[in-house]
Amino acid sequence: MIKKEFFDTYQGHQIYKYTIVGGITVSVVTLGARITNIFAPDKNGSLVDVALSMTSAEDIVEKGDYMGATIGRCGNRIGGDGFALNGKTYSIWRNGSAAHLHGGKVGFDKKIFSVLDEGENFVKMGYVSPDGEEGYPGKLDMTVKFTVDGADLIIEYGAVSDKDTLFNPTNHTYFNLNGESDGSILDNVLKLNADAYLPTDELLVPTGEVKPVSGTPFDFNDFKPIGRDIGAPDKDLTTAGGYDHNFCLTDRHFAIAYSTKTGIKMDCYTDLPGV
Repeated sequence: MIKKEFFDTYQGHQIYKYTIVGGITVSVVTLGARITNIFAPDKNGSLVDVALSMTSAEDIVEKGDYMGATIGRCGNRIGGDGFALNGKTYSIWRNGSAAHLHGGKVGFDKKIFSVLDEGENFVKMGYVSPDGEEGYPGKLDMTVKFTVDGADLIIEYGAVSDKDTLFNPTNHTYFNLNGESDGSILDNVLKLNADAYLPTDELLVPTGEVKPVSGTPFDFNDFKPIGRDIGAPDKDLTTAGGYDHNFCLTDRHFAIAYSTKTGIKMDCYTDLPGV
């Protein structure tokens, strides 16, 4: 079942929320094609919201740190003043001395998406990024589809560009399997199927080194609380202020996380090589 309702107004535009009800209940708003809620049953059968969000459009954009949003054109960071493609250099926005982050000054997280299609268990949203937006070449017609199938949430991305360009989208939901009001995820338990990670420079841009996780705080190949090693005296942890690194995956089923408080478990899958 899917339900549409008014959510809020942002910069003069009406924002709508689509709620998909299945084995879990997922809400997505048209501002940033953004997940605002994921309700899952706990070990007692009570529904717990495990996704962080805010109640107003202004707050989730200005204070939410990309919370729940679709990120584009490129998730994460691009160093320097731009990138080279097909022998041409493209200048992109950066925040002072920081790297280009999550698509630029006004990334997809701040865009209002159109609803292209909806069904009993899905909603498909789209945004057309004009040629040159945030410095990227090509008119990019992108889509993101959210489907709830039983207890599965499936997110699928697509795009067509009239020029060669960069496109590396992601979803930026913050999860707390204890429940979004619990306050900390450091006791959430994680297993991450990755044999290496990418160290970064001071701007958190990967240096190019591929470093084995074995013997480091980045080894989650066996279950451990997320916070167990987060304070270890490790240069890469210190530089990033915690875990903010790409992990090189060894399995399509790349992660399992669970809460001992609620009994809620999350299995994560991807067809991409890193997370």
